Amino acid sequence: MKIHKDTVVTLRYKVADATTSKLIEDSREPMVYLHGGYDNTFPKIEAALEGKEAGFQTTLHLVPGDAFGERDESLLRTISKSDFPPGVKVGGQLEGRNDKGEAQVFNVVKIKGPQVILDGNHPLAGKSLKFSLSVTGVRAATQEEIAHRHVHGEHGHHH
Repeated sequence: MKIHKDTVVTLRYKVADATTSKLIEDSREPMVYLHGGYDNTFPKIEAALEGKEAGFQTTLHLVPGDAFGERDESLLRTISKSDFPPGVKVGGQLEGRNDKGEAQVFNVVKIKGPQVILDGNHPLAGKSLKFSLSVTGVRAATQEEIAHRHVHGEHGHHH
């Protein structure tokens, strides 16, 4: 079966920094997504897989705008350590509000004396990435998956 709108694609992937070739992630579990503009993966990945079948392999280089976006320095926050919840360490996450008042997840990037530095950017924002993809399966999506806009069952979403 060929990959097209409303198919469920199963793939294995590796992600590396395109500049340094340093491996960032090597999927232990396969990634399963609903293909066809449902925002379940990056549009450039969908475009590269359109019309392909199980067994297809490719390597894609994605610039920041096609992956996790450019860094937004307005998403950096410095808060007082006294306002900081106990037990959260560097590498932890907190939910806060961005400049528009919307919920935003912030990563704790540094604790410096009485200050804590938070970053609301995705950790891979601003990076060009190399995705190595291997399609291991393609099937027709169920009507329920199409209606819910995501995959159900093994490696998918469970309600």
